[in-house]
Amino acid sequence: MDAFYASAEQAAKPSLRGKAVVVGGLGPRGVVATASYEARRFGVHSAMPMGQARRLAPNAAYLVPRFSFYRQISDQVMRLLRELSPLVEPLSLDEAFVDLEAGGVAADEAAARAVGERLRADILRVTGLSGSVGLAVSKMLAKIASEQAKPDGLLLISPGTERELLAPMTVRTLPGVGPATGDHLRRAGITTVGELAEAGEDELVRLLGKAHGGSLYAMALARDERPVVAERDTKSVSVEDTYDVDIHDRVRVRMEVARLADRCVQRLRDAGHSGRTIVLKVRRFDFSTLTRSETLRGPTDDPGVVREAAARLLESVDTTGGVRLLGVGVSGLADYTQEDLFAQAQAQADAEAEAEAGVGGGVAGTGAEGVVGAEAGVRADVGARGGAGPGAGEAGGGEALDGDGRGVAAGGGEAGGEGASGDAAGGAESASLAERRWSAGHDVRHAVHGAGWVQGSGLGRVTVRFETPGSAPGRVRTFRTDDPELEASDPLPLVASGHGDGGRAAVEVGAAEDAVGTWEPGVAGAPEVSGAP
Repeated sequence: MDAFYASAEQAAKPSLRGKAVVVGGLGPRGVVATASYEARRFGVHSAMPMGQARRLAPNAAYLVPRFSFYRQISDQVMRLLRELSPLVEPLSLDEAFVDLEAGGVAADEAAARAVGERLRADILRVTGLSGSVGLAVSKMLAKIASEQAKPDGLLLISPGTERELLAPMTVRTLPGVGPATGDHLRRAGITTVGELAEAGEDELVRLLGKAHGGSLYAMALARDERPVVAERDTKSVSVEDTYDVDIHDRVRVRMEVARLADRCVQRLRDAGHSGRTIVLKVRRFDFSTLTRSETLRGPTDDPGVVREAAARLLESVDTTGGVRLLGVGVSGLADYTQEDLFAQAQAQADAEAEAEAGVGGGVAGTGAEGVVGAEAGVRADVGARGGAGPGAGEAGGGEALDGDGRGVAAGGGEAGGEGASGDAAGGAESASLAERRWSAGHDVRHAVHGAGWVQGSGLGRVTVRFETPGSAPGRVRTFRTDDPELEASDPLPLVASGHGDGGRAAVEVGAAEDAVGTWEPGVAGAPEVSGAP
């Protein structure tokens, strides 16, 4: 799907339709995750520093990602793809390959085109968003077709026409050709796929090495034998946060590592796994990245065990110069646990000692799950230390928050930037009204005015636009951040219940993303579809 996050936000917020929308981390080190087509006209694109985006499009709407919302939409589209074939290979929230031959739903080009059009109609019916579909004889060509079909289109590449289509395209069109490889080829006088094919395999191997040169030559000839792989085994689970300001306080670093460990365990449990190897990742002030790991005697999903292991790993890392990113992961996954009783006993002893001392400080804050700072295009901003006292815990596991102190600290386990406090996990008291922070773009409900979303906050005030996916653009009202009648709420479906997917709530999806179809080489009229929600 194209401009997925931004399109989902536009569909959910009538006042933003047709307007420039940028989704990403809003803090000083934030990065653009997705820009709407309107924002792209100003030169804004994904992976761009948020500060640069604001200079290019100062009047755009800048929103914090809502990953759980996008994931719901993605799940809806993936279900549609699995109705076409048992072989569906998701690549991300907004892209997947589908083998139509395995589903037996397309015997020739006409049938394949009909399947693609029906899929686009189903995506619109279920989610309220449009989608693009590409059909071709391989995964590579299907991906290229879907990109060419955007937005809201369908393109079928007929067998035998592939090389003619590829020849004028830039070498950057091919998978595996990034800026460095592209520049290297340009210096050698190769700028198009056609020139890549004409150079010959020997020359490309000389320029790029045997593996890379050989694979690029094959792709230039439109050869791609990769099969659609239905399920990819999860090898690890991890979370990490990038910070607006480098952390120098060793105590704060320890607290952040503990918070990340708990978030990681929650994701581990949600996936039904346990793991043996605990991994700590630290990116220091000079951008050097260190990783440390420890293998336990058996797999575990106990947060105390993972916290302790991560803390031990941290002791071997020098953080005196400052830390800009921290991450905790678990690998060596299994579907059962073998508890480390010694580690459990130590964790229990530590907890009792803290309780006796009257210290229970937690870390309030959250980040985007699975998002790796600037490298992944979305920054995961975190909050600062939570309230002290017995029962205070962590408020993690929500969406990414902006770094200016916004973020919901009540009713959703979310917290804002530096200095914000949030909910304690595990049923602890929610943050006081005076401590609440509100994330730009997130959903709220007012006792009098109904459902709306946060347009901005600061100086003790929060501005809310009251509108829903099916309404006209709504009015804007401003409240105190501690207004007891204002609370965080869950997103509303983009398609009303009773319509679309058999009455299922159609969750927010961005502007339709590409569904890609692939013709299986050597099989007449049996395409694969690679779709993006």
